Amino acid sequence: MNLHMINYLRLFLFPFSILYGAVIVWRNKMYDYGLFKSTSFDIPIICVGNLVIGGAGKSPATEYLVQLLSGHKIAILSRGYGRRTKGFILADGTATAQTIGDEPMQFYNKFPNITVAVCEDRVKGINLLKDSHDLILMDDAFQHRSVKPGFSIVLFEYQKLLTPQFLLPAGNLREPFWGYKRAQAVLVTKGPEELTSLERSRCIRKFDQNDDFKIVFSYISYGQLKHLYSGEEKPYDAININTAVYLLTGIANPKPLLTQLNWYSQRIVHYDFPDHHKFSKKEIEQLVSAFVLDDTKEKIIITTEKDAQRLLDVIFKELLLNLPVFYSPIKIELQEEDKTTFDQKILNYVSGTTRNR
Repeated sequence: MNLHMINYLRLFLFPFSILYGAVIVWRNKMYDYGLFKSTSFDIPIICVGNLVIGGAGKSPATEYLVQLLSGHKIAILSRGYGRRTKGFILADGTATAQTIGDEPMQFYNKFPNITVAVCEDRVKGINLLKDSHDLILMDDAFQHRSVKPGFSIVLFEYQKLLTPQFLLPAGNLREPFWGYKRAQAVLVTKGPEELTSLERSRCIRKFDQNDDFKIVFSYISYGQLKHLYSGEEKPYDAININTAVYLLTGIANPKPLLTQLNWYSQRIVHYDFPDHHKFSKKEIEQLVSAFVLDDTKEKIIITTEKDAQRLLDVIFKELLLNLPVFYSPIKIELQEEDKTTFDQKILNYVSGTTRNR
């Protein structure tokens, strides 16, 4: 769809965005005035969320907090988007992406010493977790206002922050931009590693001057590629300009990974699906068939860490087990000038709340 068509569609949908925005503003005011119930808890609760539909990097941000707070008994509570189950479920050895969702499955596989749970009703979920944990991380819950977290972090993707933003359905904002003011910290994600003062200022100008202290900047750091089944690691520089890369993604924004891969290979065949896409056997068979028929000497299949959770299903393992299928782990790194302040703010909140329990 070209830019002219997108602008025309936005113009057509704009009246619906006004109506949607009015409903969201009214809903938030009802919570602000106490007319809708928002439950507080005496356990530290950190909410990680965003204002925009799609991938702002909530999972890497949640993982960053897990590592920062590793001395505590942590529970991650998620809705479990895309799962085929309902109600409260604790992740265990029988969990799959189908039963708890791909992102909770990623947390469970990555951090065996923490609790991962899913529940649509966050109040119920917290009540079932709070007595046996030191703190709870709520994943993607900034608009879930029936819980009043003690500390909220709202994420904005760097490139999208620099472009005009519109409310649903004309755009992808879940609520008006000023909703960020409810957060105690604003984390700008997927920015350049070498962030100039001009680039920083362009982003900060989007926010109220009184909220400058909340804003911190981060970028993506890529770990070594890991084999989907064996755990074998392969450095990115094992890929060269002649390597055929079959890239499989079902995430909101695959552009950063594409940019990363383009540093190494110019032969990328991208199988691009929507966020949280439930891969079918036929789709994976088509990828495998194209890969096997490719007579390139050096070739590899690469996917994201989140998509890898769905590929662990037995029906896909039969197709992929003997192929070089690797996923790309990522983490966020905070800009050096922001890291100490941000980390200390989180640690102070957790220690202060724990001490007062």
